[in-house]
Amino acid sequence: MLRIRQFFLICSGAHLPLLRRAPSETNKYAGIGATIFFTGLFAAIAAGYALWTVFRNPWAAIGFALVWGLMIFNLDRYIVSSLKKRDNFGNELWMALPRLILAVMIAVVISKPLELKIFEREILAELTLMEQEQRQAEDSLVRNAFSARKSELASRMAALQSQIQIQTTRVDTLQLRAQQEADGTGGSRIKNLGPIYKAKKADADSAALALQALQAQRAALNAEITADDDSLAYRLTALERHKPDGMASRLEALGRITKKSAPIQWANWFIMLLFIALETAPVLVKLISPRGPYDDLLDQHEFTFTMHRKEKKAVLEMETEARIRKTEEENAYV
Repeated sequence: MLRIRQFFLICSGAHLPLLRRAPSETNKYAGIGATIFFTGLFAAIAAGYALWTVFRNPWAAIGFALVWGLMIFNLDRYIVSSLKKRDNFGNELWMALPRLILAVMIAVVISKPLELKIFEREILAELTLMEQEQRQAEDSLVRNAFSARKSELASRMAALQSQIQIQTTRVDTLQLRAQQEADGTGGSRIKNLGPIYKAKKADADSAALALQALQAQRAALNAEITADDDSLAYRLTALERHKPDGMASRLEALGRITKKSAPIQWANWFIMLLFIALETAPVLVKLISPRGPYDDLLDQHEFTFTMHRKEKKAVLEMETEARIRKTEEENAYV
């Protein structure tokens, strides 16, 4: 237990020899160090998961997680250790404000990958919908490229069908007239196969040939439509389908489900606020905690060091001036 506390005291960034002279401050700085350590740990987990979703490489994810976690840990440790207690709370707050803003930014960066993991099932379901929408959009682009051609073919087919229908009616009418002329039920009312019948039969045969030509055109147009449909089907099959599964896609999916669901939106905010509270906790604890013996000892130590440095500087200046005067006197006698 003592070793764990010693480790957390190191994490707090406190000067341990001075802290030993103020044992009442030990628990406070151990708590600050534990907060800093767990913030770095959460940052490492978040970074590892984020890199895993991008590259799917466990070793790269672990390596980046360690580097990122150590960087956040060192940054938090520096922020807390550089914040010193003063007699004026307003000055302390002003000095701590940039550190608090930086802590909030770090918290937002840390919380986002963990939010992706917490809402992973909902995100996967939304990714499936996004994939379907993407496929429909790609299919629509391809179909739109063929739409003008298909409209033209459909228009030609409709016009041809109308001509065929008219020509079929004409052929049926001419054949009926020729038949009636042949059996005496119509036309001249004389049953024979004379010139009148032959003329009407020739008109019916000519109309039938024209109908066959139109039907041949329809068959060719049907073949053209079939080839166009086959080309469209091939283009749709040849499309490269990319499944949205990267970090950007997951962030977009998270944004979409937060817009759709108010509970998830509130949960998202609460998670972010939780990490902001964890990240800013060391600075806030240092800021609101009263001035203690450790702060007095630290000020005394820094003051002693400053005075010692000034004293050495003053002595050095006096010795330098003495040497200069001595040199000037020796040069004057010469």
